[in-house]
Amino acid sequence: MASNNRTRGTSGNPARAAEQQLTVKQQREARRQEKLAEYQTHLKKRQRGKLVWWAVGSVAVLAVVGAIVASYVFAPRYADYSAGSEGATIEGVETFENDTTHVEVGTDVEYAQTPSAGGEHYPYWLNCGVYTEPQEEEYATHSLEHGAVWLTYDPEQVSDDQIDALRALTPRTYAILSPFEGMDSPISIQAWNAQLKVDSADDPRIADFFEEYWRSENVPEPGSACSGAYDGPGKV
Repeated sequence: MASNNRTRGTSGNPARAAEQQLTVKQQREARRQEKLAEYQTHLKKRQRGKLVWWAVGSVAVLAVVGAIVASYVFAPRYADYSAGSEGATIEGVETFENDTTHVEVGTDVEYAQTPSAGGEHYPYWLNCGVYTEPQEEEYATHSLEHGAVWLTYDPEQVSDDQIDALRALTPRTYAILSPFEGMDSPISIQAWNAQLKVDSADDPRIADFFEEYWRSENVPEPGSACSGAYDGPGKV
């Protein structure tokens, strides 16, 4: 009678039993190797994914850095002046006594100076900045009242290089640069009740004028805003 202690499903032949045990071990090892291969494949996918995201992130960071550098390198340069008047005497500067009165928008004011260096003006000022088209004097005059300086040029009398030079002389704020057709000089620069006319953008008196009259306290409304009002045509 066969022994009751014989392992069920195992051959009574020792050689056959050993073969069966080896087959079980091989199956277990094969399953372990399959799981290990699956894990390694999954791990490689994760590593490739991380590498891709690292590369994408690096490119994005480089793009941002490049944009920042480019914006700095290619950004327009602005002149820097000291605010306030020192009472300096600049050869050729004319001074005036103009009233400060608001008129309705659309009113055509006849100014004593061309371009205007003060007088009646619209209730809204021209936002300071660089313009490629002529501006209405009634708006620009209000900006002068706030301490801005208005630099104008006759496009028929100056070259593109001269215009670029004028832009380089213009500060970032409280300044207007715009063409003004039909002037009796190539370039004219205005502050409230002061004006200078020159023939070339290389004239050092332009910078002297800015230094003396830019954001001067000797205006009707010193420190008032030069933005947040009216954008004329051709604003850069």
